[in-house]
Amino acid sequence: MARYFKSDNTAPVAPQILDALREANTGFARGYGDDPLSEQLDARFSTLFERPVRVFPVTTGTAANALALATLVPPYGAVLTHSEGHIVRDECGAPEFMSGGARLMLIEGIGAKVTAAALGGVLDANPTSVHTVQPRALSITQATELGTVYRPDELAALCTLAHSRGLAVHMDGARFANAVASLGCSPAEATWRAGVDVLSFGATKNGAMAAEAVVFFKPELIADFEFRRKRAAHLISKMRYISAQLLAYIEDDLWLTLAARANHLAARIGAAAGGALLHPVEANEIFVRIGETAAARLREAGFEFYDWGAARSGEARFVVSWNQAEEDVEALCTALRALAARGP
Repeated sequence: MARYFKSDNTAPVAPQILDALREANTGFARGYGDDPLSEQLDARFSTLFERPVRVFPVTTGTAANALALATLVPPYGAVLTHSEGHIVRDECGAPEFMSGGARLMLIEGIGAKVTAAALGGVLDANPTSVHTVQPRALSITQATELGTVYRPDELAALCTLAHSRGLAVHMDGARFANAVASLGCSPAEATWRAGVDVLSFGATKNGAMAAEAVVFFKPELIADFEFRRKRAAHLISKMRYISAQLLAYIEDDLWLTLAARANHLAARIGAAAGGALLHPVEANEIFVRIGETAAARLREAGFEFYDWGAARSGEARFVVSWNQAEEDVEALCTALRALAARGP
């Protein structure tokens, strides 16, 4: 029997969101976001974030990130981001393509996190002139690609420096729910109160079905986003089905309930991994170095996961989904403890 820990993308849709889709699937409604459900998004998300916001649904996280950054950064500009950032590793050049050629400038940092010192160092090392790209945005991934989470004070330090150097701040929040659940703070504290300007708000990985959104905390930054979204084929004709999911997702804190469960189970796996653990488990991802032989044994036992890091590094990534079966988690914990006891 296969036990899926490859990605939270493998999980099904949460029943509450399916219920919302069924309720939306009656009668006729205006298209392209002019339906009653889509018209609720700004108000509902403004309540969630404790300030007026604009919300633009799209169907993929790649579209959310690429369109947000293309709106913030001109073709001759640059986006500063961590070398392990999702927009670097997993989006096939979409931010560069959508922006018409903006460059990604990479920053190193422990746990896939950018620090204010590292950001300042890269900016200082790359003075601008008419001959260079112009840094215009900082993009951070929350939770990061290594499962770590930025605290509000870390975000505030980054955003303060970025703004002082003329950069807007974009947050890739594909696993934003897991980060907020881990931090135990409000969505506002994890975003605009710390200085974030634009958020790619993810729902698909945490129980939704092709439902993401771009949230602008500053209306003056929206600029031509709506035209870019249309041109990129992400102005959805039957928008009500995306909007229904987003509304159900944040209703009664469902998004945080689902994420908190995944985080809790991931922490159990991290504890079982012991000395094999590579990074703190702060969200729903676990990274371990177990060796190729041990990885093969786990796969023979039915566990599905991704190899990670350099080829033949013996590193692996496990991701816990919102609906992960308790027995699967306990089986993985038992297997990891057995591997640790057996040794290399």
